[in-house]
Amino acid sequence: MHVTETTAKKGAVIAFEGPTSSADGSTHQVDTRSPGTAATLTSPPKAHDGYRHEAFLWKGSREFLSGSVPFIRDGLRAGQPVLVAVTQTRIGLLRAALGDDAHRVELVDMAELARNPARIIPGLRAFMDQHVAEGRPVRALGEPIWAGRRPAEVAECQLQEALLNLTVDPGTPLWLLCSYDVQALAPDVVTEAHRSHPALIEQDTYRGSTLYGGAHHAVTVFETELPPADVPAWRRGFDAGDLVAVREDVIGHALGAGVPTGRSADLALAVHEVATNSLVHGSGSGELRIWHEAGALVCEVHDEGRISDPMRGRVTPAWENEGGRGLWMANQLCDLVQVRSGAAGTTIRIHTWL
Repeated sequence: MHVTETTAKKGAVIAFEGPTSSADGSTHQVDTRSPGTAATLTSPPKAHDGYRHEAFLWKGSREFLSGSVPFIRDGLRAGQPVLVAVTQTRIGLLRAALGDDAHRVELVDMAELARNPARIIPGLRAFMDQHVAEGRPVRALGEPIWAGRRPAEVAECQLQEALLNLTVDPGTPLWLLCSYDVQALAPDVVTEAHRSHPALIEQDTYRGSTLYGGAHHAVTVFETELPPADVPAWRRGFDAGDLVAVREDVIGHALGAGVPTGRSADLALAVHEVATNSLVHGSGSGELRIWHEAGALVCEVHDEGRISDPMRGRVTPAWENEGGRGLWMANQLCDLVQVRSGAAGTTIRIHTWL
């Protein structure tokens, strides 16, 4: 699905309608066509034939299991493929609770899948491509944000959650339950989950989110500038004749920061690809900034161009399509890539953990 700048300015919101489940296994009908309006709940058929994106808010292991195990087992009983991508701690809890059913579930360590949050959507797409083509509804339980993630990682996970309201077609029979440990996560993180999910599930409660922003919220986040660095940055302007120098600058800074040779080369290649995009698809020139912050080396490329598709770099580009290939490569090579594009131009910030 392609979302253009024109669509964003009109404030268009994709409608998601279909039965959804509460933590106790009961089902409801959700209508989320108006952002900021609580969903209307009625009684639907049990089978789901469209996309549902729900936030599962829990406190303590007992609440986590009481909401997740019925969701998983109901899917298995219905013959639906089930993907569970959570932290290793939660995987251990689920293995013990599910018993023999655990081997029927695709269990994935989210800390590995979402090491770079931009890989979450491609991982989910791969699961859907494998099973939805068979005509079967599928379920997924994910935990994109957990205590201890860096602030930049959390921000990017929040963007990914919002973008899931753009990239999945409303007719796709995917039931996606996103897990949030509200005791361990900061209140503002939980509030943001309300904005990116049309429905909220807690221990004994199912309700529509009054803060849900739909497609408009996703595009707004994508167009909002990243916070400025709070430390001094080295910088240089570049144009078509400076790409070799850009790579040398990045390698020099990375090696000086203690980044191993192989990872330094990967970082330099990623920045080179992003800088090339600035020359070809942006304004024909750009600025490179590099700085050190706690536990990270950060390289930032800024130009005056604008990216109209928030999914650029998050979807595998077709071989015949040059657009998005550089960003896709950067996401595969680096620890974290943040892309923001709006009236002030495009900023791409690449993090390497030290």
